[in-house]
Amino acid sequence: MSRHFLSVLLVLAAACAAANPYERTLANGLRVVVKEDNRAPTVAHLVWYRVGGMDEPNGITGIAHVLEHMMFKGTKTIAPGEFSRRVAAAGGRENAFTGHDYTVYFQQVERSRLALMMQLEADRMANLVVIPDEFAREIKVVQEERRLRTDDHPRSLVYESLMAAAFQVHPYRQPIVGWMTDLESMTAADVRDWYARWYAPNNAFLVVVGDVSAENVFRLAETHYGAVSSRALPARKPQDEPAQAGVRRVVVKAPAELPYLLMAYKAPVLRDVARDREPHALAVLAAVLDGNESARLKRRLVRERRIANEAGASYDAYARGPGVLLLEGVPAEGRTLAELETAFRRELAAIADDGVTPPELERAKIQFVANRVYKRDSIFAQALELGMLESAGLSFRDADRILEQVRTVTADEVRAAARRYLVDDGLTVATLEPQPVDPARPRIRPGTGRH
Repeated sequence: MSRHFLSVLLVLAAACAAANPYERTLANGLRVVVKEDNRAPTVAHLVWYRVGGMDEPNGITGIAHVLEHMMFKGTKTIAPGEFSRRVAAAGGRENAFTGHDYTVYFQQVERSRLALMMQLEADRMANLVVIPDEFAREIKVVQEERRLRTDDHPRSLVYESLMAAAFQVHPYRQPIVGWMTDLESMTAADVRDWYARWYAPNNAFLVVVGDVSAENVFRLAETHYGAVSSRALPARKPQDEPAQAGVRRVVVKAPAELPYLLMAYKAPVLRDVARDREPHALAVLAAVLDGNESARLKRRLVRERRIANEAGASYDAYARGPGVLLLEGVPAEGRTLAELETAFRRELAAIADDGVTPPELERAKIQFVANRVYKRDSIFAQALELGMLESAGLSFRDADRILEQVRTVTADEVRAAARRYLVDDGLTVATLEPQPVDPARPRIRPGTGRH
């Protein structure tokens, strides 16, 4: 029954794809990817720049994110804040986000407003003005964002410390929001230079998904983006992380109510969907460990043995840089961080020694495929999937190929991946040691900012 269900999901995914998506590259180097989905009269329009936190040198960490904020603060033809007002007047929603590998700007609007969105985005691709007074105000906003989401949020501090310890050379060690000292010394001139270096059509791609005709989208893209000139881009030099030898540990002391454990194992990411079997096996392994109430960590550590109040795992195979498989948890009352780490290690050792059961393997594969197929009910989620693949150096055409590859993962492959990568020589452990919480201080919860 479960294998039949998995087959049905893959058939649905293939049916949704059909001849979609379509692709064209403009003369200035801007790639345009279009997926037609006519179920609702809306369209998602996303501009992805191939630049993010991993491209930042020491001294200006966080600048990709700061520029993301400044992109809403005016161009040669549009006043500060006018971009967002025009999108709202068109009945749309818009925002942006920055990652290690990319910076993305998006709108979702009624289909007849797509041309306006292209006009607005093409304008700020070519004509951004970094006004000193606007920068002075916005850099304070970013600094406060760092305080709220990282400095005053213990688990974010643990993650930041973990990454800084796990990667000693690769820029994934730097926080996307930047180090506070860099934000404090950053200037408007730094931001102008970053924009001039990286924001060009030949360092970007456009993803449009929704109730559109691909040919019409290509015509609109040529009209609005085609006039933006390409530029020579800075050379990207290799920043390969040397092999790790031995466990690395870091302790974070911060005001908090509960201790917290975060473990990172170095792991490969997808470079070739057809040939790279280990990332597919690691994706299934993460689903065996986590994903629902029957997964190993929640079932064994939370419900059966009551070692943890929280226990989870995650792995992302899409990245320009190196990957990690993460384990996180909160020990149950009366249990210690050391006991929880030991319990995690035992679960991983059990998979490395004995493998996974056929029902576990089937559940994990169904869960992986189902999550991605069900997300395609959303226009915006479809656009994100295509963009994430492209930003990692893969192809939008790989979306369904990945599902097919995951379907063929065997128990032996999962076991071999666990044996090879879930080892001490690739492990970094970060722990949170709670300090007294000031009852007079309001509790801070991280949220999603808007520019």
